[in-house]
Amino acid sequence: MSEQAFRSLYRQLREQAQTGVERSRGALVHLTPERVAAAAAEVRYGRTVGLAGPIGTRVGPDNPEPATHRMGGPSQREAETAGLHFAHDHFGMNVHGDADSHLDALCHVIFDGEIYGGVPADTVTPDGAQALTVDLFHDGIVGRGVLLDIARLRDVPWLEPGGHVTADDLAAAEAAQGVRTGPGDLLFVRVGHRLRRREVGAWDAARLRTGLHPTAMEFVAERRVSVLGSDGNSDTAPSEVAGVGFPVHVLSVQAMGVPLMDYLDLEEVASACAELGRWHFLCVVAPLRLPAATGSPVNPIAVL
Repeated sequence: MSEQAFRSLYRQLREQAQTGVERSRGALVHLTPERVAAAAAEVRYGRTVGLAGPIGTRVGPDNPEPATHRMGGPSQREAETAGLHFAHDHFGMNVHGDADSHLDALCHVIFDGEIYGGVPADTVTPDGAQALTVDLFHDGIVGRGVLLDIARLRDVPWLEPGGHVTADDLAAAEAAQGVRTGPGDLLFVRVGHRLRRREVGAWDAARLRTGLHPTAMEFVAERRVSVLGSDGNSDTAPSEVAGVGFPVHVLSVQAMGVPLMDYLDLEEVASACAELGRWHFLCVVAPLRLPAATGSPVNPIAVL
């Protein structure tokens, strides 16, 4: 896709997304209380499934800056003596890496000097972001989750890195699974990234991965999706667009105000959905309260 064609699509989706929308909430404006209540009412089995992978603490091809985990106690003396003692932990992580499950806030993506809604990029400083931070979601994101399993659609365990998912793929998965994505939904796209990583081993996902083709974002816009998630990071590598490294991030977060959830683990929920013949569920997302942050580690919960 040429940069010129991409910029034309960018202008189209940006204008469409920001017409009559409360800009401070982005696409969450479609996730109304009525839709939250309807999603909760559709719970049938009370079965809960986490959608995050384990946080990685070891260096790997896709994780050159792993999370750090340090125990602060108990000491050996405390462990061997009577009385009350505590074990405690210290964590640190690169939230936007290529291994850990995380949520991208609307201030995460800068394009042409702006973040979402035309907010100047200089509102994001080394001391933290001043607008559209992850704290926008401090009450959580709760709604109807829809899983579209593209690997299942193509009858393969996973899509090989470097490929892409089209709008036609998304529509075909809907038809095959008997589900339709609608306004306010949290859309999850499975390409089998996590399964391949477990079976084959980690690789440099920054250089080679499967994601959505930029034109697939027209499907997301048409259905008025509120949140987009994947077991990859939604962008193909190498990029499908000359001169733009993360076109789907630009279109989703910066142009449309659709938060992304990257590097989820959708294997268990895909198995549960196939077993139950039901590809939608209540989804509960609870990011950390990080008032100046561009993202948060996250473990979305599907309730079927």
